[in-house]
Amino acid sequence: MKFKIGVCQMMTTEDKLSNICTAQRFIEEAVKRGAQIVVLPEMFNCPYDSDLFQGYAERQHDSITLKMLKEEAIKHKVHIIGGSIPEIDAGKIYNTSFIINSSGEIIAKHRKMHLFDVQVEDGISFMESKTLSSGDNVTVIDTKFARIGVCICFDIRFPELCRLMIEQGAQIIIVPASFNMTTGPMHWETLFRARAIDNQVYMIGSAPATNREASYTSYGNSIVVDPWGKILARLDSNEGLIIQELNLEVVREVREQLPLIKARRLDIYN
Repeated sequence: MKFKIGVCQMMTTEDKLSNICTAQRFIEEAVKRGAQIVVLPEMFNCPYDSDLFQGYAERQHDSITLKMLKEEAIKHKVHIIGGSIPEIDAGKIYNTSFIINSSGEIIAKHRKMHLFDVQVEDGISFMESKTLSSGDNVTVIDTKFARIGVCICFDIRFPELCRLMIEQGAQIIIVPASFNMTTGPMHWETLFRARAIDNQVYMIGSAPATNREASYTSYGNSIVVDPWGKILARLDSNEGLIIQELNLEVVREVREQLPLIKARRLDIYN
């Protein structure tokens, strides 16, 4: 099975409507260039700022952002991994990725499980838990193209989560993510390649473009890595779009040639 995926790296600003229009423009360009699945970045409709998430948060049932994504999915007959947006539900705010099929239906959503609470000396300081609540579900969904796992940004640092996705049949793991200028240069490529190699899957990372005027500066560098750990495509810090063909036969071949998953000693892992 071969198909094309579009990975969008867009600039986000403080203007929500402008961000939604930018995302719409990227979706349409990706479809024009042959994408059958389109992936948006983490928090693509708002600045990545804990102090602002509540003001930008939307409820699923009347979200203007989701309305646009559904309309685009139906119009172009395309699957959309809706990056993530701040979602409010029962008084709690989540960092949520909505997955929408080509009929405009929400077929799954992933709420970020691991919140980004860090204090790096001479580097980044950020506390998502000031505003956000964590999700508690592993997200793996069937599409007509592949079985896909979805997690968000900091989630990728926890290998147990990706392994649970593989055990549920994931062939591709998609990660809307906004690494920063401290952790990005050090860990971004390494994490995507490591998870691809360990789990023998395609790893897809979609990031916002770098906005140096924002309170939080995204590293950008959206990326596609194959199951052998080879980087197939990577952007720089600017706005851009990856259109990459994925071949599920490669997943099968790599797992057959290097049978890591079969060779696990589940009798002693506890």
